[in-house]
Amino acid sequence: MSDHIIDARGLSCPQPVVLTRKTINEGIAAFDIIVNSDVARENVLRTLKNSGMKSDIRSEGDDFIIKASK
Repeated sequence: MSDHIIDARGLSCPQPVVLTRKTINEGIAAFDIIVNSDVARENVLRTLKNSGMKSDIRSEGDDFIIKASK
């Protein structure tokens, strides 16, 4: 995992997206986002794509771990 981790499990949208945007705006080039709902996963992935970030996703139990990087 990355040094910077956003644990957005249990948060309803738009909170995971807000946390993701805040991290991007802080200039952090690589970070992980952990979510546990399909809606949050899709919204975070869309936000990363629209921000020009790369993403890689994997499942771990009920969680989705999204690795974001520039």
